[in-house]
Amino acid sequence: MVEVYTSPSQKSIYFYQGGNMKSSEYRSYDELPLFLNAATVAKVLGIAPSSAYELMHEKGFPILKSGSRLLVPKAQFIKWVEENTGGND
Repeated sequence: MVEVYTSPSQKSIYFYQGGNMKSSEYRSYDELPLFLNAATVAKVLGIAPSSAYELMHEKGFPILKSGSRLLVPKAQFIKWVEENTGGND
């Protein structure tokens, strides 16, 4: 299970997986592309690509399908992270 936490003051993204705290290679939401693919979602959350694919298939996760390709609009991804982490508090 992956739990994601954000730092509201810095907009940094952190996650817990298996009891270890890791940080994303991205330091700001501004660094993200307009549309994220599974590899980018994995890098942002600091999780394995297979975990990102699983997350992208979960109900409520904001995806845009283009043929067989799954994309995540940046603005909806940020909103999803904040709603699921309390990052807006």
